Amino acid sequence: MSTSPAPTPATPTDPTAPDRNLAMELVRVTEAAAIAGSRWVGHGDKNTADGAAVDAMRAFMDTVAMNGTVVIGEGEKDEAPMLFNGEQVGDGTGPDVDVAVDPIDGTRLTAMGYPNALSVFAVAERGSMLDPSAVFYMDKLVVGAEAAEAVDLARPVADNIRAVSEALGKPISQVTVCVLDRPRHEGLVREIREAGARVKFIMDGDVAGAIAAARPGTGVDMLLGTGGTPEGIVAACAIKAIGGMIQGRMAPGSDEEREKARAAGLDVERIYSTGDLVTSDNCYFAATGITDGELLRGVRFEHGRLVTQSLVMRSASGTVRVVEAEHRLEKWSRWLRD
Repeated sequence: MSTSPAPTPATPTDPTAPDRNLAMELVRVTEAAAIAGSRWVGHGDKNTADGAAVDAMRAFMDTVAMNGTVVIGEGEKDEAPMLFNGEQVGDGTGPDVDVAVDPIDGTRLTAMGYPNALSVFAVAERGSMLDPSAVFYMDKLVVGAEAAEAVDLARPVADNIRAVSEALGKPISQVTVCVLDRPRHEGLVREIREAGARVKFIMDGDVAGAIAAARPGTGVDMLLGTGGTPEGIVAACAIKAIGGMIQGRMAPGSDEEREKARAAGLDVERIYSTGDLVTSDNCYFAATGITDGELLRGVRFEHGRLVTQSLVMRSASGTVRVVEAEHRLEKWSRWLRD
């Protein structure tokens, strides 16, 4: 009796490109940062929480098989001594990649014990992430796959809400739009409500909000508003795997920043799509919950163990994994001490 040979696993055509083994390495890094940051949930000290997460993320990142350059990091934003833009990370043995990190997306959420704080890590092939350093804010629109071809950031808010309603097959009154709770969004919120849709405010956590808008089953259908440009790039890595759409338009806050954008080759009138923000079709995203939220559960301390929940995504395969892990508490004492 003859038997068919076992299938040969697919290999990337470019041996220097990141492969699927990288995905699980990334989640080990976000788990470490989330666990370290979780020690400070609800303690009211966002700087200490962020510092603990940065230390853990940096230590674990050096074990990842990659030759990474930080494109989006902590240093410029938070004046951190580690994970600054341009820093080389990884063990140097793997592929050349761009790296975007946020040890805690939502430091205030962590400090106050509010929902939706995450630890985030994204990787893409070298040179494929848009450099966001010239303009700190961008106007954003995020939807899931069903409405990806129906919306346009250039159109009025009411038109986009109507398009999402039709794409999802639900009444406008049931469409939920996620918006950062900021004074600058008063006019936007008024437009959303006048269109007949519902508003879901988030205090911080722009990345979590964007992914919730693109991912089914979160109760969020759309994200609108002005948020951080770096967070938009990070979210684009995840959305490439989920299959939704992020559109962004640079929102310089001054003439000086507008000039910086021009010098960097950015068009402040242009609407950038997912593929403009991250050009590679082989990118990775990992996030671990620090506090409970719509996207992920936070770190739990249970009878001598820690339980974490993470998302791991790879755009090349369109795979999204939810990873729940148990960690022996005693093994993490170094990262949980005062």
